[in-house]
Amino acid sequence: MAFLCQRDSWARQFTTRVVSCCPAQLSSKNGGKTETLQGFHVILEDTILFPEGGGQPDDRGVMNGIPVLRVTRQGPDALHFVQTPIEPGTEVQLVLDWDRRFDHMQQHSGQHLITAAADQMFGFKTTSWELGHQQSTIELDTPSMTADQVAALEQSVNDKIRARIPVVVRHLVEGVAEGDNGVRSRGLPDDHTGPVRIVSIEGVDANMCCGTHVSNLSDLQVIKLLGTEKGKKNKTNLVFLAGNRVLKSLAHSHATEKALTSLLKSGPEEHVEAVKRLQNSLKQLQKNNLNLQRDLAVLIAQQFKSNPARERVFVLHRKDGDSEFMNIVANEIGTEETLLFLSVGDEKAAGLFLLAGPTEAVEKLGPRVAELLEGKGAGKRGRYQGKAARMSRREAVKALLWEFINHGSSEE
Repeated sequence: MAFLCQRDSWARQFTTRVVSCCPAQLSSKNGGKTETLQGFHVILEDTILFPEGGGQPDDRGVMNGIPVLRVTRQGPDALHFVQTPIEPGTEVQLVLDWDRRFDHMQQHSGQHLITAAADQMFGFKTTSWELGHQQSTIELDTPSMTADQVAALEQSVNDKIRARIPVVVRHLVEGVAEGDNGVRSRGLPDDHTGPVRIVSIEGVDANMCCGTHVSNLSDLQVIKLLGTEKGKKNKTNLVFLAGNRVLKSLAHSHATEKALTSLLKSGPEEHVEAVKRLQNSLKQLQKNNLNLQRDLAVLIAQQFKSNPARERVFVLHRKDGDSEFMNIVANEIGTEETLLFLSVGDEKAAGLFLLAGPTEAVEKLGPRVAELLEGKGAGKRGRYQGKAARMSRREAVKALLWEFINHGSSEE
């Protein structure tokens, strides 16, 4: 039996009864981490909440005010995951998250239209598709697609949208549907039962599909093909937006354009050239800064070497600088007799460090310096360098080096 959401994709509220309610778990990602939610799977007599399938994500909504966090299909049943138990026989009102549903309807029907047109115009078969959170992708069985082909395909599908072509759902007996050569299909699920659902764009396409769709191509409003990307195994991924996603993308692009116009003090048609000029200026500044850093490193080293009363431990920290700066200082000073501890970065946060000096001393002290700075490093031939998490502990490192120099050992 088809669910009400499949018989009437436009239904937004529905009253039904609970058939069963069983304990269940749901794996959910929160802030990049996977957590397991405890709850219940509720089966209803019928539902307006679509369970994921056919490349389309599941719906969201509420059941008697209780959030439905996931809807999945299990054979002929839809499992609604909630975190509050509901007694079997209870009458419940379902309210659909319509914005999410209508977005999925637009993207899914848009995919059917693009798939049919790409096949008819160029013979490019669709092998899979993904309805993404921000944009959707159709995998086409072709190693490449030209810009002219993309433009022609976009023109064709939008012409059909403006033609207001109806989208019709039919239900056929399984054997009859599979024997219909005019129906596209990638096969039925192993646990499928009952009639087969055919979604037809009149005169354009007929496809086996369980998803929710618009009733007329005009409901799609517009389709924008964003371009292609190289797919796997000689396939091409065609990226697209349909309906309200095009409007949202346009609004976002317009806001970005206004912000750039204000920042760059130039009109939209000059943005690219303005950014190129800024990039060239930045490259030159970075080059000049690097040269100054090198000159400064040499000057610091020469100043230390010219001091007749120079000490056996040399410690230097600079907020700005990099590994090259520290290595130039070490090269200029020399490490046969002097133990150098150099660091760059934020004085109270993270940064880079370099310990240089006699090989035996560096081998003993390097790991302890990294430990004091709560960092990691590696070394060879009298140098040990790495990243530090706590630059604020530089004084402890300095004390460790002087203790080694004064007592000839890294042991406290």
